[in-house]
This record gives sequence, structure tokens and C-alpha cells, in this order.
Amino acid sequence: MQESDYRPLIELAIAEDLGNEGDVTSLAVIPEGERRAVLWSKDHGVLAGEEVFAAVFRRIDPSVAVTFLLHDGARLAKSDRVAEVRGRALSLLSGERIALNFICHLSGIASEARALSDLAASTGKAVILDTRKTLPGWRALAKYAAGVGGARNHRMGLYDMVLVKDNHVDAAGSVAAAVARVRARWGTRFPVEVEARTLAEVREAVDAGADTVMLDNMDEPLMREAVALVADRARTEASGNMTRERIPGVSATGVDFISVGSLTHSVKAFDFSLKIGC
Repeated sequence: MQESDYRPLIELAIAEDLGNEGDVTSLAVIPEGERRAVLWSKDHGVLAGEEVFAAVFRRIDPSVAVTFLLHDGARLAKSDRVAEVRGRALSLLSGERIALNFICHLSGIASEARALSDLAASTGKAVILDTRKTLPGWRALAKYAAGVGGARNHRMGLYDMVLVKDNHVDAAGSVAAAVARVRARWGTRFPVEVEARTLAEVREAVDAGADTVMLDNMDEPLMREAVALVADRARTEASGNMTRERIPGVSATGVDFISVGSLTHSVKAFDFSLKIGC
């Protein structure tokens, strides 16, 4: 994750939260003076987003000091003391919600990635993948958090990997024709993954030279057949309605990867509190 990945988001968040007037309540009520705030964990999970959290306060007031006692990737328990923030009381209150919004969302993704990875490892070798189903502008951050939690990043966008899906197959006429067009245009520049809905399409994808075959919305028995059919000729990825309840059974089929859209598009925010004056 680079600073350029989150700097525009911080600017946008500050503009929408503080507007032109700033924190009008704190400006009227809070006396001048330096205060200390403590970031507490209120649940079990995985920390992600310390760099962005600190950057919010630095942008609001460069004199604010943020010290993390735990770091990204750390396992969190209830009542863990995660970080301390020192600075002007007005600065702490002005940045509190913005900083929490970032770290709660990112730690939520990391925590879910860790939970799903542990479930997959309990029955098989499958690695959890994230997807492109991210909030606009948040992709680099969301994928960073997924990686912190133990998932692996799938393609970053439409530009770094070929994924031949049903619409491409329908337009080309067949899986083989679609892959042939890809190879004619790009050669081996990009890895090629092909979505397969049936065993016939799985066989066609492998015969066409796909690097990875996505097993789309298959049940576990059909996945087992597909994995046996592919053997070692390509990697396999299970996709479609992958929930916590399904992950162990899907991993047990022998697939190499399990892609989970909900990991980034509807994950529950992790619960932190920032107590000022502790």
C-alpha cells in the first residue's frame, strides 16, 4: 500500500466531515490544551490500517503524535490497548471519526480474511482470494487489508489479468475460441483464467491452455469431479456464494483457491473505540 492509495480518500473524508467550519461543537465546548486518547479493541480479530489511521491525524494537525502498540497483522482480543494518540484536544476530536472509519473497515476485512483462511485450512489447501467487488476508490486499501488477514489478492483490475467469463464465451462462441483470441492478442503477457459452468467447459478450458479454471456456482460434488478432471494441468478456483458455512466443504474438494466477494463488498466493520482523556 502506497501513500497515494489513501491520500485522496483522506482529503475527501476531511472535506465531507469538517466542511468549511470545522468541528463546530468542539470549537465551542472543548478547552485548549493537549490530551491523550487510547485506541481500544472491542472484539477479537486482526489489525489493519495503522498507517492510514495515523495519516488522518497528521493531515489535520502535524503536531499530533500517534504511537501504535500493536501493528498490522496482529491478532486482537477484547480490551487490547492498540494505540495512543497525543495532541490538541480539538485535533483529536476532529479526526476521531474519520480515523476510526478507516481502521474499522480495514480491520474488518483483515479479520474476515483470517477467519475464512483458517476455515479453509481446516479441511484442505485452498487459499482465499479477494475480488474486484470493492468500494470505488478503496480497492488498494481493501486488498491490502485482505492480504494482511491472510488472503491472496486476485487481479487488481481489468488490466492485469485475463478472466474469460460467460459473456466473453457467449460472444466468442466457445471457450476455446475465446482463449484463442486472447492468446492471439496478448500471447503469454497475462495469466489467463476461464470461468466454467459445466464439466464440458472445464475440459474445454484446460484443453485450450487456461492457467486457472474458475468453477462457477458449482456444488461440492461437481467441484470434486472438476478438480479430478483438471488434475495438475491448471489451477482451480471455486466461486459463487462462498460463505463461512461453505468454506470448509469447498476447501475439502481439493480446489486451489476460493474467491469471496463478501470479503470486501459487505464485510462487518471491526469494533474499536477511541477514548480521549484516558
